[in-house]
Amino acid sequence: MKKNLRLLLLFVLNATLGFTQLCAAEDKFPDKPIRLVVTVPPGGASDFVARSMSEGFSKALGTSIIIENKAGANGTIAAAAVARSPADGYTLLQAGISTHGIGPYFYDNLPYSTFKDLVSVGGLAEFPIILAVNASLPVKTVDDLVKLAKTRSLSFASAGTGSAPHMSGELFNIETGSKLVHVPYKGSAPAVVDVASGQVDMMFDGIPSLMPQIKSGKLRAIAAVSLKRNSQLPDLPTFTELGYPRMVTSVWYGLMAPAGTPSTVITILNKAMNQTLSDPALRSKLEDNGAIVMDGSPEDFANFMQKDYARWGDVIKKAGISTKE
Repeated sequence: MKKNLRLLLLFVLNATLGFTQLCAAEDKFPDKPIRLVVTVPPGGASDFVARSMSEGFSKALGTSIIIENKAGANGTIAAAAVARSPADGYTLLQAGISTHGIGPYFYDNLPYSTFKDLVSVGGLAEFPIILAVNASLPVKTVDDLVKLAKTRSLSFASAGTGSAPHMSGELFNIETGSKLVHVPYKGSAPAVVDVASGQVDMMFDGIPSLMPQIKSGKLRAIAAVSLKRNSQLPDLPTFTELGYPRMVTSVWYGLMAPAGTPSTVITILNKAMNQTLSDPALRSKLEDNGAIVMDGSPEDFANFMQKDYARWGDVIKKAGISTKE
């Protein structure tokens, strides 16, 4: 009986000590650098957002932010790596439409559960998509492009299979009756290079990825895949204006952490994120590149992701797009 009592007391003591240590770790969070895993190579909209907010995020948290670009499989490699990381707040994923909107429909055997193994920290930014073609392509309007697509084979690049740019191209095919050939890349940056050089005819993507080459004259903007015109290209018509109301897509990004991360840590991260996004200089930088700042609570971003995920499932089904590689 005394032996059992001693064992019980030892168990309680160890549990209390463990809980105390956990609370102490949370109280001093963060006390070492935080790794922010980005799903694409350097360059492109996703990388632009991460690097634009990392300095302010670092100052708000009082620690260094180490950005790690881990491209491949439409962001699922990066997501899997973060999902397997310790749930302590020191490894974060910059999630997006590719990992939590469209991408999950294209992968049957993910080594993690999309919404169970990763939890929301908060939304960062949303970029309406535009369509741009190689400047040598003899088209200036959507009608020109549709007509040309009926006379010859045309290709469109994307940041990867199941990405928002990919699905925008597939929607274009459905809505216009075209047969553009999809050419997937590992991220926006290498895709833009090949479209600008003429290896691929066109691309749907966010302003940060395409604007430099549009300004250089190597790409020509054709239309915005959004409800409203983009402030960076106010003369560019939207597909909605041109009679294609289903052609509305945006690329969005937010922060997620491994499931099991203490709520107190999530709160600290979310507060620092919102503080960073409230900085006028950062907001101006993001908005000047065509972004809409999201911010908000972890719950806000979680609800946003669930709604977008459901929406794309419906679109994929109605459009008859195969999700099997």
